[in-house]
Amino acid sequence: MPEFPSTEPDALDTVRSTLARLRSVPALADRYCDVVALDSLEDLIHVPVTGRDELSVALAHLKPKARSGATWSFQRDCGTGLPELGYAPTGLYMNEVYDRWKPLGPADVFVNGWAAGRLWDAHYLMGVYADLAGCTVLGLGAVEQGEIGYWLEFCADRDVTSFGGAPGALRPIFARARELGLKLPTLRSIIWLGEEWDPAIDDDLAYVAPDAQRWGLFGGAETLVIGTNTPECAADIWHPLPSQLVHVGRDQMLDVTSLKPHGLNPVLRFRTGDAGQWVSCPCGQAGPALRVLGRRMGEVKFRGLLLDVDGLVADVAGQPGVSRVQMVITEHAARGATAEVLVVPSRDAAGDLAARVRTHILASAIGRACTAFRNDPEALAVRLVDSVISNERTGRAADLVMRRHS
Repeated sequence: MPEFPSTEPDALDTVRSTLARLRSVPALADRYCDVVALDSLEDLIHVPVTGRDELSVALAHLKPKARSGATWSFQRDCGTGLPELGYAPTGLYMNEVYDRWKPLGPADVFVNGWAAGRLWDAHYLMGVYADLAGCTVLGLGAVEQGEIGYWLEFCADRDVTSFGGAPGALRPIFARARELGLKLPTLRSIIWLGEEWDPAIDDDLAYVAPDAQRWGLFGGAETLVIGTNTPECAADIWHPLPSQLVHVGRDQMLDVTSLKPHGLNPVLRFRTGDAGQWVSCPCGQAGPALRVLGRRMGEVKFRGLLLDVDGLVADVAGQPGVSRVQMVITEHAARGATAEVLVVPSRDAAGDLAARVRTHILASAIGRACTAFRNDPEALAVRLVDSVISNERTGRAADLVMRRHS
């Protein structure tokens, strides 16, 4: 297959227009001076890959504005850094998604369980989709741990047929339903986006809602939806939308080019941070499918939050009394993930170091953004240790350790 496969009409004209927009940004013009011409989509191989920093520079200069309706602003960084904005027009490009992906219809009662506000996009993205589907919507948003039982009973009484959220938020909800013996017999679809699917949810759904099937979306605030996943697809395989030109580059790293004629973010070979490969999907849908192999940058999803581990570790390491820092994220089968920050104190560290570091994290950008830390205090812990976790064979220690508990 070609490096840049596309069947989208006028794709080359759209790419040329996006290149011209980026060249109009004085701080980025030199990046594209060697791109003489784009005679085909395959010539994109000569266009440099860009990241968040370049996109931020471009958006600050271009100040995109929708041609009609509102211009929506969303966070492109829900991690430890300051929020950076991405833009989308009214409709959030969801018509294309609805044309190809149908988990909802007019007869459905849909619980929108993504957190609202704070410039996050998923809640509103699915609100637009629900409007297109013509279903009944319960805009529940994020639920605190102690409220789960009450809201599950509320949903059961209203014959909810669909429930949506990030897997990290869905898992404690359905685990709690199983624990309480609650059933959702009318639930037939689980809509998810924001992070990879957690198989532990399947185990709980077998008890709580045996007829429910998963329907997924893959993307980000820079690109919005890149691809779709149905119950017949493997959980890590996605079908890219025609308007999203996905390329598997060096070291299997993915970059995306938007082919939306009136797209607001100038997404041209934008590095997603995920690795992937082209495969055949078991669903049998024609065309190439994309298996996403996971993130390969200093960022990881934690309960739907894009966590900049490198930035968090560096920030904590700069606090007085801290000698070494390591983050341990543990996936639990019966509840959401937990984050533990291991701190090796310096010789002159004060006795309240652990409490002070935890307070610092909660007051930082990530602490303010992560609803899990507020709703579930046990989601974040700081522990003083003599040494961080290292590889027994090599003696090396990483900034991030991932664990899974049954």
